[in-house]
Parts: sequence; structure tokens; C-alpha cells
Amino acid sequence: MNYTDKLTESIQTVKPSGIRRFFDIVNEMDDVISLSVGEPDFQTPWHVREAGIQSLEKGRTWYTPNRGFKELRQEITKFYKRKYNIEYDPLTEVVVTVGGSEAIDVAIRCMASRGDEVLIPQPSFVCYEPLTIMSGATPVIIETKAEDNFRLTAEQLEEKITGRTKLLILPYPNNPTGAIMERGDLEAIAEVIRKHDLMVLSDEIYSELTYSGKKHVSIAEIDGMRERTVVINGFSKAYAMTGWRLGYALGPVEIISMLTKLHQFCIMSAPTTAQYAAIEALKNGDDDIKMMRDEYDMRRRLVVGSLNQMGLTCFTPEGAFYAFPCIRSTGLSSEEFCTRLLQSKHVALVPGSAFGESGEGYVRLSYSYSIKHLKEALKLISDFITEL
Repeated sequence: MNYTDKLTESIQTVKPSGIRRFFDIVNEMDDVISLSVGEPDFQTPWHVREAGIQSLEKGRTWYTPNRGFKELRQEITKFYKRKYNIEYDPLTEVVVTVGGSEAIDVAIRCMASRGDEVLIPQPSFVCYEPLTIMSGATPVIIETKAEDNFRLTAEQLEEKITGRTKLLILPYPNNPTGAIMERGDLEAIAEVIRKHDLMVLSDEIYSELTYSGKKHVSIAEIDGMRERTVVINGFSKAYAMTGWRLGYALGPVEIISMLTKLHQFCIMSAPTTAQYAAIEALKNGDDDIKMMRDEYDMRRRLVVGSLNQMGLTCFTPEGAFYAFPCIRSTGLSSEEFCTRLLQSKHVALVPGSAFGESGEGYVRLSYSYSIKHLKEALKLISDFITEL
């Protein structure tokens, strides 16, 4: 049977994730040292796991309210007040989702549709463009540049805005580059957004992982931006809770009520056990975050220093847990570099082109791995470059 006419054009148009495609290749090989997956190598802190275990032991396995437990929503709003001095109503301005990924999906689908344009800075995480296409809207790519520290500038934003522009996706701290946006950058961006009456989806999943004393600034903190911004965050990266699948969206009641409606019909409610664990993480997890962030910082300095020493120019990441070295000096494309490195040295990185065309000439390396693991991989990468 020919299924082409049985499936939607949008889902057939979308390419599979470049990250997952490489990850699948790695899984079929033996003795691979992988730096390809953006997942903390830490276990979820014991007190957080224990809260989840206790909820199971007590038989708390029922559905939760669509928006998530009230106590969890209260702790989320306390977190944003404590960290960023932004106030949200836990009853109406928060929805708990199945990971930050679901929050991104429902936010795009609620705010953009056929005829709308969505601005997406790249290189960036792989889901924004496909989800925009599947919503029926048109993705408009803004290529950030190494000379700007991969930050989105107000000038770049202004150039891409048309009468159809509806939404800006702001993915900082950034995956894959590790770039951040500082307050001055955001103020300039906010001026353009207000001028053109746009909405913002601010993906802040790496908000707790910033370095060199540079604290994350949410664009919702900037004057006049709270009412224009849907903030996406979650527990995967900061608390090493990737498998718990829990995220959330914060924003104006008029927007969050629509996100909740879509969430209600497609998911109903986020995992109950994970919500009990998340309450504990928010209440008592600040020290866990600091410990993991300090460890990532040490790994960051090792990786960036090593890459530059071996001749791969590497922008110093100030957030997340990725390095994004330039490999143009090797004469190979991103895909060729990663494929040959994997075949000859059994080290797995992700081609920069997986994060958009502007990622060509770069590769992504995750330093969410042990020092021993990183040193072994870096030695093999250095040997590979020498042999080239």
C-alpha cells in the first residue's frame, strides 16, 4: 500500500533528529566513547528519589489535576520569585507538562498556526523548527554567529521581522553552543519585540547551569516582557531528572489556560510520581544544583582548553554543558568529521549541522560526563586530528 496520501504533508516533510540518528549508530557499535548525549551523568539526588519512592509506597498513583499538583505549582512560582524576582499565580499561570519538550510543543501550537512566521535563532536545539512546521506555521531562521558569541542581536532580529511574524523562540542558555544572553542583550531584544507586538517562547531549561559568575537572566524580567513571554523550564538538566519527564510553562493566564486545554486533551496530566519528586527537588535541591554546576564548570574548562590546544577553535561556553568547537580547519564537513572520528577512534560527537545549517563547520561535544571519560575521548580526538 502507498501510505503517502495517508499521512500529513507536514510530518513527511520533517527530517528525523540528527542527534538521535547519530545516537542510534553509536548504539550499534561496541566500545564507543560517547560525548553525544545531553544528559547529566549524575544520579537524581537521593532525597529527590526517596520522595518519589515514598509516593509509590503510599499508593499515590492516581491522576493529578491537569495543571499539576497545586503544591508543585506553588514551589515552581516560589522558585521563579526567589531566583528571578518574577511573580506568577500558581493557580492560573503555571502548567506542569511531560518534560520541557511537551511545554514547547503545546506553546508553539497555541501561539502559531498557518500563515504565521516563527523566528528561530540557530544553531539551536533540534525540536523548534519541526514543531513549528507541524503547527502549520513557517519557521524563519536567524543565524547567530561565533563573533557575536552566538547571541541573538537586536539587529538580526529586526531584519527578519515581517508582517506575518508572530513568535520569537529564545533558546538561552543555548544547546548546542553554550551561549547565554545577558541583561543588556535582552533589553535590546525586548525593545524590538515590543515595537512589533510579538510574543516570546523563552526556553530556560539550562537556566541553573551558567558559569563565571554570570547569573541567568529571564527575558520575562525585562520591563514589559512578562505579559509577552511564555517561559519553559523543567527538572531534567538542573536536577539530573531526565527520565522523570517533567517540565512546566509559566506565562499570562490567557496563554496558560490555552496551553492547559491542549495539554488536557493530548496528555491529561504529567506523571504523578515525578511530581512528588519535583516538589522535593524545588524545596531542598539548591545545594545539589551547586554541586553539579561546579563539577560541570571544572569539566568545561578542561574540554575548552584541550580543544583549543589541539587546534579546534572553541568559543568558551557560558551556560548549559556543551562545547561547540569549529572543525573547518580539518577540511571536513561536520558530518564527515563525526563519521570518520566514530569509525576510526570510536568517539561519538554530534555534527553541528544537526542544529541547523549555520551549525555546519562545528561539532557538539557534551561535557556532562566524568573527567576520566572526557580525558579518554579528548586524547582520541587529538590523535584523530594529528592523523588528519
